[in-house]
Amino acid sequence: MTNIEEVTADVLRHSSFGINSSFVIRHSSFRRAFTLIELVLVVGIITVLGALVLSTVGYARKKGARARAETEIAAISAACENYKADNGVYPANSDTNALNAQTSVDPTGYQAASLHLYNALFGATAGSRTPNTGARSYFVFKPNMLFPADQTQTVQYIQDPFGNSYGYSTIDNPIANPSPTPGYNPTFDLWSSAGGTTANDVSKWIKNW
Repeated sequence: MTNIEEVTADVLRHSSFGINSSFVIRHSSFRRAFTLIELVLVVGIITVLGALVLSTVGYARKKGARARAETEIAAISAACENYKADNGVYPANSDTNALNAQTSVDPTGYQAASLHLYNALFGATAGSRTPNTGARSYFVFKPNMLFPADQTQTVQYIQDPFGNSYGYSTIDNPIANPSPTPGYNPTFDLWSSAGGTTANDVSKWIKNW
């Protein structure tokens, strides 16, 4: 074999046409592994971004609920003032006079007082969704402000945006309660527990004091 033939044979052995099968397999395996790493990285990035989006959505919902609760408390408070202007007292009964915002932190204990507030402001009796004939309605409640959501059932309490009962107390009202015990306002206390149910959550309450 001449020198030219030897060089030609050597080039062919190292060219793409002369690569042996074991090298092809190793090269192919390397490319598949690299693609898998890329896929894992993409999935990881998507997971992180998804978690960030969910946390942002949750924060926005809580912030929106708090803003709505503040608006509703202000509107209900104004209705209570109109009620007092006509009746000389704020809506009150034994339930509202007994509820103490300083010691009652579980919203399940607010429901009876909340129902009385509903009846007084809407002009209804026993949670009826229709005001009494001739009664004045000081506040027209939206369906999502009342529990249960089924409008064919009687109202059990005024519901805050977090799904709990609003708290309403006249415990420190000298007119409704001649022998007041501690409360926050001399008029009435109106608040949302903002989803909290323990004493540790009191600092997050949305309230009129």
